[in-house]
Amino acid sequence: MTTRVSILAAAWLLSLSTMTDAAELPDWLTGEWLQKRDDRWTEEVWSLPRGGTMIGMGRTGRGESLRSWEVMRIVRAGDGSIAFYGAPEGGPATLFPLLSQGVRDISFANPDHDYPQRIRYWREGRLLMAETSKMDGSQAQSWTYAPAGE
Repeated sequence: MTTRVSILAAAWLLSLSTMTDAAELPDWLTGEWLQKRDDRWTEEVWSLPRGGTMIGMGRTGRGESLRSWEVMRIVRAGDGSIAFYGAPEGGPATLFPLLSQGVRDISFANPDHDYPQRIRYWREGRLLMAETSKMDGSQAQSWTYAPAGE
């Protein structure tokens, strides 16, 4: 297990060193997204990219009760690198540098964070998919969001 984690951490560092200015902010993430299961709901809202930043908000609840919330941002730094910052419940933001990016897929990782260590978003047609996990893919949690209002 330790060797696997070390290999994943080395791959993560290598991917950071090979990122170029070609990386773009994921404008396909923009919008209001909702997942409903019975009386439980999770939603995320993402702004358009402007000034090298996308601002996001997420919250979960049951019925009319709010269970948790988070403020997020995806930022392009001065050197062109992209990173995700998550601040659950208004706490300090945790940095997750860009791990990989495709046309409609983006992953961020921070192997030193307790959980999550990896955050991934991707589109499947009109749906927004999201997953958090450890670096090795364990303890995965996933969401399937539809555009809000549908």
